[in-house]
Amino acid sequence: MVQSGDGRPAVHGRHDELAAVARLLAEGRAGRGAALVVRGQAGIGKSVLLSAARRCATDAGMLVLAASGAEAESALPFAGLHQLLAPLLDDLSSLTPRLRGTLRGAFGQEGTRPDLFTIGLSVLELLGERAARTPLLIVAEDAHWLDPETLDVLVFVARRLAVEPIAAIMAVRAPHADVLAGAGIGQLHLGALDDDAAGRVLADHAPGLPPGLRNRILTEAAGNPLALVELPRCVTSGSLDELPELLPLNERLEGAFADRFGQLPAPTRAVVAAFSADTTCRLPAVLAAARALIGTDVAVDSFQPAIDAGLLQIQGRRLQFRHPLMRSAVYRSVSDFARLTVHSVLADALAHDPDRRAWHRSAAILGPDEGASAELEAAAARALERGALGVAVADLDRAADLTDGPARRSSLLLRAAELASQLHDRTVAVQLAAKADPAAGGPADRGRLALVRDIVDPGDMGDPGRIDLLCDLAVEAHAAGDTDLGALLCWRAASRCWWASLPPEVGARVTAVLGKLGLADDDPRTVAIAAYAQSEALGAAILRQLSTLVPDRADIDGMRSLGGAALVLGDFVTASSFMATAAAGYRAGGRAALLARTLSSAGYVRLWLGRWPAVRADLEEAEALAEETGDHFWVVAARAARAMHEAMCGDSDAALRLADQVLSSPLAAGVRFATQAAQHARGVAANAAGHHDEALDLLVRTFDPQDATFHLDMSGWALPDLADAAVRSGRQDEIRGIVARAAERAARFPSPMLHHSLAYAVAVLAPEGEAGGRFAEAFALDLGAWPVHRARLNLAYGAWLRRRRHILESRVPLRIARDGFEALGAVVWGRLAREELRAAGEESAGRAVPSREQLTAQELQTAMLAAAGLSNREIGQRLFVSHRTVSSHLYRIFPKLGITARSQLREALAALPHGAG
Repeated sequence: MVQSGDGRPAVHGRHDELAAVARLLAEGRAGRGAALVVRGQAGIGKSVLLSAARRCATDAGMLVLAASGAEAESALPFAGLHQLLAPLLDDLSSLTPRLRGTLRGAFGQEGTRPDLFTIGLSVLELLGERAARTPLLIVAEDAHWLDPETLDVLVFVARRLAVEPIAAIMAVRAPHADVLAGAGIGQLHLGALDDDAAGRVLADHAPGLPPGLRNRILTEAAGNPLALVELPRCVTSGSLDELPELLPLNERLEGAFADRFGQLPAPTRAVVAAFSADTTCRLPAVLAAARALIGTDVAVDSFQPAIDAGLLQIQGRRLQFRHPLMRSAVYRSVSDFARLTVHSVLADALAHDPDRRAWHRSAAILGPDEGASAELEAAAARALERGALGVAVADLDRAADLTDGPARRSSLLLRAAELASQLHDRTVAVQLAAKADPAAGGPADRGRLALVRDIVDPGDMGDPGRIDLLCDLAVEAHAAGDTDLGALLCWRAASRCWWASLPPEVGARVTAVLGKLGLADDDPRTVAIAAYAQSEALGAAILRQLSTLVPDRADIDGMRSLGGAALVLGDFVTASSFMATAAAGYRAGGRAALLARTLSSAGYVRLWLGRWPAVRADLEEAEALAEETGDHFWVVAARAARAMHEAMCGDSDAALRLADQVLSSPLAAGVRFATQAAQHARGVAANAAGHHDEALDLLVRTFDPQDATFHLDMSGWALPDLADAAVRSGRQDEIRGIVARAAERAARFPSPMLHHSLAYAVAVLAPEGEAGGRFAEAFALDLGAWPVHRARLNLAYGAWLRRRRHILESRVPLRIARDGFEALGAVVWGRLAREELRAAGEESAGRAVPSREQLTAQELQTAMLAAAGLSNREIGQRLFVSHRTVSSHLYRIFPKLGITARSQLREALAALPHGAG
């Protein structure tokens, strides 16, 4: 390259890209951090752009932290993260003990088993503490070769840089389209240089070329900067003419690099070949591998000819290949026997590093090798202890390839597939499960294979054959001594029963198997399986059991199971309590995927218990966490609950948009609890918009067993909205049969939600002369924890009194309804209450919406936790954000709430609808 005015190489043809990098750095320095992924083909100039970013950052006084992906380290837990944070590891004392222990656990320095979200938060806090003194630039080259957990942490951090003086830029080669994609990170795609820029690059590096050869190289390079720099070096050897013209450019370049490698002296070829097998190995190990190749000692200065030839360079006191294509060209050009020799020597030299040793050992053998397989299995176990599930998957997969035992091979593959399913990597899980042979293993292996397939490929949710298979395998697993696996298989079968709203006789098969497992009656798994499998037949007994049960609230998974049982049986108060405990436990443990599922379920039931601002915050967090963890079905489920919330609040457009997204998603096909919730929301939204005939048509479908939106339990929960639509459209007679069937079911099934919903529907549908008694029966129910039902019932009762000309008497329930709806934020219902009051002779202005109700979901969560007395750091750990983000939220919250001090938060939040939770 030509030199710029300051002696640095010029970068041709990248004005827009350099401007984007400059903006990124400027935003970072200003405390508005962001990240950028640079994508492009090999040699297109990604490294040049990153180098320019490093120079600009250094000139601006920023500290640069860098990591470079290497194939040899892609199977080592958090290897890239350790490389990136190496300059900051002396600053760990700035972290809280929990976060410090988490990060040390990830690096294998403590025995804790960290979770990825807490590791990410630890890294974010560590970077933020350093950036508070000096703004940071994070650079990740060849990010596609970083280990999976480092990539996940980088995504976690990148999504939370908005208030940090940190910029991040990461380079990914074009074929790795899935790496750092879909994570909400800015993307910059580098294309080929235009003709003018390509000509200037070639002139910089080969200024004296004859016109004919210059044109040939420009044509061959096709705007690829690496080719423009390297192809002129091939001219002297004539290799340019020897390469087949139809080969892709990368292969042509690799061929040229291999030719250059072949012309080096033998000792140099030996050390470069050994170095290509692991660019992170220490020099003595590389020299030992080179010695094994040529049979004589090799001196350190043997590297120099490769440096002179442009294959290697020393940068930042590290020896490295000038380009990854050069490394791959050298590695591929070495004979198979030489590669095996190098890996074997490197494995022997790495006895102190068992993970790296296992990787080299596996690359040093041909055919099965039980010892190498066992080493990889042990490496997978260590990776799991450090929270590196992605590395463990790769280790177990490779261990399976190296074993000669069919049963062990199948077991290793199934364990890998289970982990891949936990990572929501459906593609990898399916591939691993497909390689497993269930006939080669025992009952446990067959059971695990069924679990993996049920998670990654659920098929038809209502398929009774799948339920029979899960039940049969549960019995086999229990008979083989693995009752926990049997219970898990039984749970998968039971959940299918409720998710797809299958007939009771199908659920009876599940509960029959449950009875054979020998679980205690008060085991949360027993309660949940029975409730999901046969909600109506066993619901009464389970509800009585839940009312007297004293659960172990330290058993977080158990609390979630019990909460789910209470939910499906319509005991929303108990469900909310149990799920709140589970959510707090998952939050404290950083178990983000389970937290998302729990918040989604709890948010839905809490819609009928009030606390709507907190519900909104929980549902938005549930969707965001499910998106971030790759749990895409629960993104859909959270949207179904959000659709209902928007409909109840009176925002029909938002409700319909969200509901339509759910109903059109293939992930919701056959999952009737999600489709029913979305259809119910559409009905509520139509009622709110005054389209009562449409609302009735929509809601009637949820009571039709042949309709895809029917759900036996949840349909009963829609009775109040069905009744309102029928009354307001004058079509009451059309739904009397539906209400009668619901009454018959309620006589057998004491579900609180069903009984509250039915009582309302019966009262509003009753003939005028009978309605008084029906309203009295509805009010006799315990409505203390059910503000939505209470307000709606008062509205309907007040309207009935007014129609019967009991004007003064009607005003009392109508006022209660108005105040209840306004406390909730139920705009449409509140307007109906005011209209009824006006008809009763009492003017009632609508409540002005104060600015404090404009808090975002995370601002509301922050305010609530701050009001509870938590510090900024404690709040950050609860919400998986840095304490600086918490400070930023509070800075915006105070003026929105009209307060000036933290001590005023509790009172300000109490003025929000229903006390903000």
